[in-house]
Amino acid sequence: MEPRAYLERVGYRGPTRPNVNVLRRLHRRHLLSIPFENLDIHLGRPIVLSEKAFYDKIIKNHRGGFCYELNGLFASLLDKLGFKVLMLSARVARKNGEFSPDFDHMTLLVRLKHPWIVDVGFGDSFTEPKRLEISGPQVDHGREYRFTRNRGLTLMSRRLKRNGVWVPQYLFSLRPRKLEDFIPRCRWQQTSPKSHFRKGRLCTRLTSNGRLTLTDTKLIVTRGSKKVERPVKNPEEFAVLLRRHFGIDLN
Repeated sequence: MEPRAYLERVGYRGPTRPNVNVLRRLHRRHLLSIPFENLDIHLGRPIVLSEKAFYDKIIKNHRGGFCYELNGLFASLLDKLGFKVLMLSARVARKNGEFSPDFDHMTLLVRLKHPWIVDVGFGDSFTEPKRLEISGPQVDHGREYRFTRNRGLTLMSRRLKRNGVWVPQYLFSLRPRKLEDFIPRCRWQQTSPKSHFRKGRLCTRLTSNGRLTLTDTKLIVTRGSKKVERPVKNPEEFAVLLRRHFGIDLN
């Protein structure tokens, strides 16, 4: 891990002393610079859970990754900069009201004066860290998130603008985990026919005024409240759009 190269990769310039303002800036710069993507799964390239593999792929080769890679690497950066950071296992909410198994998602806990939940690996979610001990809504660029507790677990939810309903995102405990704890579920995500990461290719990144999302079938450009979709005609066009909008050349 070379923090300087990482900071250059995300376009961060400024102080690195551990505090909440630095954490906020690092979090947002990461999301603006490094995409959430599952491309290696569809290339048949095994995703290895190690700091070196994360660093080589994301920093040296200018790629993205999914939760274990993105949050795993971000945890390494924060640790090198002097932050106290813990990996947490999270269970993702399903449409039927149930939750996925443990280790389905990795999120992070950073301890400063107050505890903060940090997550650069959940796709279209909060863009700045959220303070864990606040039970009321926390606003994030027009969206609202909150934490609720039940039987020793914490639920992170997001409020829908159209009807004000709180929708569960994921459920987690505060028990510290190690990177190797996530290996079996990471293997399942890559190999099981039931894994949604195997259903199709996805690459998405936060922008200064919205989001860019590329799938096998469409390119979605979101600016503010306006969303524009255009079809992707073939794999060749997918490759062109991937290079143009995300700087990724799989060749």
